[in-house]
Amino acid sequence: MAKPQLLLVVAAAGLLLVASAKKSGDVTELQIGVKHKPESCSILAHKGDRVKVHYRGKLTDGTVFDSSFERGDPIEFELGTGQVIKGWDQGLLGMCVGEKRKLKIPSKLGYGAQGSPPTIPGGATLIFDTELVAVNGKPASKSDEDDDDSEL
Repeated sequence: MAKPQLLLVVAAAGLLLVASAKKSGDVTELQIGVKHKPESCSILAHKGDRVKVHYRGKLTDGTVFDSSFERGDPIEFELGTGQVIKGWDQGLLGMCVGEKRKLKIPSKLGYGAQGSPPTIPGGATLIFDTELVAVNGKPASKSDEDDDDSEL
């Protein structure tokens, strides 16, 4: 008789773990949310481009672990070449200069089971608010904005 009760307890504990993982905001696949897209999109980020990105990184409980916005210093790297976590290499592709995206990155595309102590625990889903500042040294074109104004 003890075995069926034990199985019930184990099954209930398993369901509780699944429920708490969903409540905490963990994801199993990369999620990309476009928060702002400029009207004019003449410069897109492609694999191999040198990109400049502002970001705010948070855990699913809302704890901010890093932010270039507060420092006023965006990160610069070559997109798609493994210089950053896989979630960024995938989540920033095709982004327009001036575009803002929210990336929800599963552990497997972030820091994995080992995390990045002391700020990022193992197995953590990461949430990044990102803004593409420049591609290959080219910021959002002021001439495009001027042209738009002259057509009014």
